[in-house]
Amino acid sequence: MDTNNNIYTVVYTAIIVVVVAGILAAAATFLKPSQQANIKAETISQMLQAAQFETAGLNNVQKLDKYAEEIDRAFTVDASGAKVRDLDVSRKGIELVDNLKAQNYAIAGKPGNEPQLPVYILKNGVTIVPVYGAGLWGPVWGYLAIEPDGCTIKGAYFDHESETAGLGSRIKDDPAFRAQFVGRRIAWGDEKQFAIVKGGAPEDQDNAIDAITGATMTSKGLDAAINTWLAAYEPYFAAGNNAEEE
Repeated sequence: MDTNNNIYTVVYTAIIVVVVAGILAAAATFLKPSQQANIKAETISQMLQAAQFETAGLNNVQKLDKYAEEIDRAFTVDASGAKVRDLDVSRKGIELVDNLKAQNYAIAGKPGNEPQLPVYILKNGVTIVPVYGAGLWGPVWGYLAIEPDGCTIKGAYFDHESETAGLGSRIKDDPAFRAQFVGRRIAWGDEKQFAIVKGGAPEDQDNAIDAITGATMTSKGLDAAINTWLAAYEPYFAAGNNAEEE
């Protein structure tokens, strides 16, 4: 074949494109289980950190083992607070961030979507629930660990997709921001269960913390995410069944 011919060039280019695409597809398929394992381990790490367990220095297997050691039961609940299905704790079953996005649509009342909200109860009686919403540049999410009384926050952990480094990213990177949640209380029954307040939370308001200076939109987004999800969980906690087997 004449290698200077236009047809040869087109055919050769097409073959290269197909081969490269095949290699990339095969690589993605090969790497997917490892990527999913990393995502699950990171999710579990975030949940454990919200509950004040230290995970620094643990590898993925150790994070899973720590979760298995601490978890008592896990399940999903509907909009009325009733249990829908159990999550398999023996297989370290958790709802990943992609599923939280879907549940966020369900909470918003999108047609054809019924909420199935995950609840994780540890052996010490602490309940962990997720939150999810929109920051300035993309999704923000995280976990609240709630004491057996159903109102007091034991701890929190947050993450984001693309918030501004040094500003909005502090919801994840700044331990001092997360530490503000410890000992705060959820005001069930109020129009707003929790508040992240620009300019500083009032000293006598135990369901509020200070917003991040210079990250107003991220703070507002996280505030909205927390309140939206707490409102969705309120029927469950109102039943007072978070620390007891149903």
